[in-house]
Amino acid sequence: MERRMLAGQPGPAQGYPCRIPKVVLATVCLGLAACGGGVLAPRGPVGHAEKMILIDSLVIMLAIVVPTILATAAFAWWYRAGNARSRYLPDWDYSGKVELVVWFIPALVIILLAGVTWIGSHSLDPAKPLQGTGTVEVQVVSLDWKWLFIYPQYGVASVNELTVPTRAPLHFSLTSASVMNAFFVPQLGSMIYTMNGMVTQLNLEADAAGTYEGLSANYSGAGFSDMHFDVHAVSAQEFKTWVESARGAPRRLDEAAYLALGQQGTSPVLVFGSTDPQLFERLVAQSLPPGPGPAAPVPDAKQPRAKAP
Repeated sequence: MERRMLAGQPGPAQGYPCRIPKVVLATVCLGLAACGGGVLAPRGPVGHAEKMILIDSLVIMLAIVVPTILATAAFAWWYRAGNARSRYLPDWDYSGKVELVVWFIPALVIILLAGVTWIGSHSLDPAKPLQGTGTVEVQVVSLDWKWLFIYPQYGVASVNELTVPTRAPLHFSLTSASVMNAFFVPQLGSMIYTMNGMVTQLNLEADAAGTYEGLSANYSGAGFSDMHFDVHAVSAQEFKTWVESARGAPRRLDEAAYLALGQQGTSPVLVFGSTDPQLFERLVAQSLPPGPGPAAPVPDAKQPRAKAP
């Protein structure tokens, strides 16, 4: 081998791919991917409860997955060709004990998972108010392709940025000005859909200060990938300061401003110092025209259209 290397044969550094570093790199990247914020890094009571449901479900499923993997390895080793102690039973076709195991254990796992899902889905009903005082009301409108947040208690609004106090219940009333969408702040908890002409309810809470990523979890057109926003969870005093600062903004969210905002396209962060208090109700009642929604794809001119029968 040394002679071939000296003669110029390609080695690992000369052209042969080195596979071990790639495997190590992939493993490291996979491990680091779990370090970012998401459903496994909750920052609120709803997020913590949902994480616990995920962990409980995983443990219950591993109770059958791990023994199955171990049993597969054990059977392969015991019934290997070189083991003279293993019994060969070509006419075997039934065992009550085996039937009991392969049916009872999976059924038990399904029952446990169903119980976890049943209890969790009722205790984490998005419309169920959270315990606490000083609830902050936020009206959420999904547009093409931006998010509008209205604070009816304070008469201010913002676009693509949500500021909330920590350790205070947050009650969201959500609707869509166009096609169906989905509001999701992974670290705070439940995802919920928005629909035109309807209002969905969501209750969340942030128990720690920080900036959390919010996003649209439902494809809604060409600008969908830019339809994200920052959630700034701040102290109660900082929230009051933000409200006073927002009230000083010169923009007013009225019908004309809303119709301009409803035009398709992305938007920078905007703050409205005053709002029309009836705007959200008029939008839900469809007194204001809904957005056009994503445009239909233009048919290829080269492809002849099918004739109607």
